[in-house]
This record gives sequence, structure tokens and C-alpha cells, in this order.
Amino acid sequence: MRSPNRENGIAPAAAIACARLPPFKVALIDPSLFTLPYDMKLVQGLRGLGHSVSFYGKSLGRDETAPDGAALVQHFYPEMQNWGISRWPTPVSKMAKGVLHFRSMRRLVDVLRAEQPDVIHFQWLPLPIVDRRFIGALRTIAPLVLTAHDSRPFNASPSSMIQKLGATSALDRFDRVVVHTEQARRRLVEYGVEPGRIARIAHGFLHDDHPAPAAARAAGEDKPVCFLLFGKIKPYKGADLAIEAMRRMLPRERERCLLRIVGKPYVDTRPLVRAAAELGSCVALEFRHVPDAEIPSLLAEADALLFPYREIDMSGVLMAALTAARPIIASEIGGFTELLQNGQTALLVPAGDPDALSAAMRKLAREPSTRRDMSLEIRALAAIVPTWKTIAAETAAVYAQAREVRAAGG
Repeated sequence: MRSPNRENGIAPAAAIACARLPPFKVALIDPSLFTLPYDMKLVQGLRGLGHSVSFYGKSLGRDETAPDGAALVQHFYPEMQNWGISRWPTPVSKMAKGVLHFRSMRRLVDVLRAEQPDVIHFQWLPLPIVDRRFIGALRTIAPLVLTAHDSRPFNASPSSMIQKLGATSALDRFDRVVVHTEQARRRLVEYGVEPGRIARIAHGFLHDDHPAPAAARAAGEDKPVCFLLFGKIKPYKGADLAIEAMRRMLPRERERCLLRIVGKPYVDTRPLVRAAAELGSCVALEFRHVPDAEIPSLLAEADALLFPYREIDMSGVLMAALTAARPIIASEIGGFTELLQNGQTALLVPAGDPDALSAAMRKLAREPSTRRDMSLEIRALAAIVPTWKTIAAETAAVYAQAREVRAAGG
């Protein structure tokens, strides 16, 4: 069993030292709220340790609910809602958002210059070619920290090619960069980021800290084994690979399986719909937003969870899977290989290999004892994932390091 406290770079001494740190005034920034659940947990953890956090994100639409307890400052893109830009043709709306992002970043410099935070922590640079123009001005206000959630920008699936411009070169302009995996650390060093500027901090649960895992689903002989692929449907997540893996099964094998793909799509869904239609009722597509309150029951209805990702560092959906104690089939990449053990907590398969994915699905479908054993191993793994108090303490220690180096003229 791998310990996230050790394998994911948690340094217990730093957490202890953090208890002696003065409270920081933090500006935490996620312009498009790409990782809102992570942001909220980190904000709550930092505030629980006595730090003051101003959380800056996008202006919310009528159908979006402000996050509870996060005190979101809706700074970015208010015009998107006021002018209805999201309803414009996609190329035009993207161009308009880019212009508005420049305007919002310029206003952010003025806001933070007046607020005078002790540290400025970005969760995302949604448009690096624009963001990097303001880094110098922001660094005159306070040390800058960036969490590189994706060491390969946007998991190699940006919504626009312009998002990739300057994405890696901007990393070296931050005082500290936080990563979640060793893979990410190696990549950042290859990009030219000084190793001493990189801090590795574990990813935590995005719902309850260390919740009680759900009981295994009762599956009768006549009930197909349900494989769930859940989360935002993006190219790198491999929904097409999961459907292809089902296609490569024999008809009698497919009868024992149900592939359920659930999530809001960020891709053209027509190829997925056509591929699923060829296989009939053994593939169920549900393209929709899933409220947080529904996630536990959705996971509880599955017998196994699929992560056929083409690219990833660490996955919030994976952390949710650990709390559900469901068997996992995942690509042999990134945080999956660093957190999971093949044959014990997961079946790991080569990324982009539908034959290997199909074989792993067939194995779990015909071996209920393997599913039970794997669930027990996942329960044990979930029990040692760091709490958000620990993660917040590690993050505050990074803030302290950045401030110390800045004070020393580094």
C-alpha cells in the first residue's frame, strides 16, 4: 500500500512548522473556476488555520450557484453575463472572452495593489499569453504561487489553440509552483522551472474528508456489471476508448456489462452517440451536469469505475472514486500510477489501448471476488489520504518559503 503522505510529497515537518507561521492574507485566483471544488476545499482549509483568503473567480450566470462558504469575489468577465456573450457564436464568444480576460487581469492588478495581500496564488492561467503580461506587475505586489493542476497544459486538450501559447514559459515567472505528482515535477523541470521552486502537495478528497466508503453494489447473476465513466466529457478522458473497448468484446461478454458515461460534454458528442448506437443497450450515454449531491449515489450504482485517460496528473474524480471504494480501471499514467497499485487497488492499462482496457473490463465482469478484494484495498488507501487541514498547512508553508526568499532578495 502506498502512502499518499510519503509518495505524494507531503512533508510532515512542513506541516508542523506551519503551526508557527503568522496568518497570511491570501488572494486566491481561479478566473474561470476550472477547479472550483478544489478551490473551495483549499480556501476552507486555509481559513481554518487562521489565514485570510480573498477568492477571485468569474461572474456567475443565472443558472449557476455561488459556492457555499467560499465568499467568491465575482471579478472576471461580468460582461459575459450582462451582454449574453455565451449565447453568441462560439468563435466570436471565445474571442470576446479573450478580450475581457485582458481587461479583467488589468483590473485585478489595481484591486490587489489596493488590497496588498501577502501572497497571490493562481490556480489557473486560462490564457497564458495574456496572463504573463501582468505577472511582472503582480510580483511587485506580493510573491506569486501557481498550482499547476495540468503539467501538460490543459491536458493537451485546450478549448482553443491560443490557450497553449506561453503556457510553459509562464511557469518560471512564479516564485513557487505547486504540483500534485512526481510526473508533474519532472515535466516542469524539463520546461526550465528551477527544482527549488517546485513544491509537491497531495490532492485531497473534494467532498468529505475521509468519508465512510459506500457498500458494494449487490449484483445478481442476471444483472450486468456496471462500469461508470464519470465527469466532464473531454477529449483526454477517453470516452471513445471506453466505447471501443466494449465493441471489442464478444456479444456474450457485452451482455454481462453495462458501460455508463455520465457528464457534461465539452466535445462533439455525435461520434460517441453513433458508436454507442451500434452496440445497443450495453452503452448508456447521459450528457448532463451532475450536481454534487448526486455524486455519491451515482458512484454507489456502479460496480467499477473507468479512467481511460490519455493524459492526466491527478484527478478529482479519482479521489471521489476512492471514497466510494469501487474497483478502478485506469490508464498507466501520472497520478494513477503514483497513487494506485496494479492488481490491488486498480487494474492499470496502457493509455490509448482499447484492447487492454477491454481485457480489464472482462476480468472484473467475470470475477466478483476480485472486485470485492479490490474494494477492500481501496478502503484502506482512502483512509490515509491527507486531510485538507494538512494540505492547507503544506500550502501555507509554501507561502512562507516564497515570502522568505522574496524578503532575502531572491
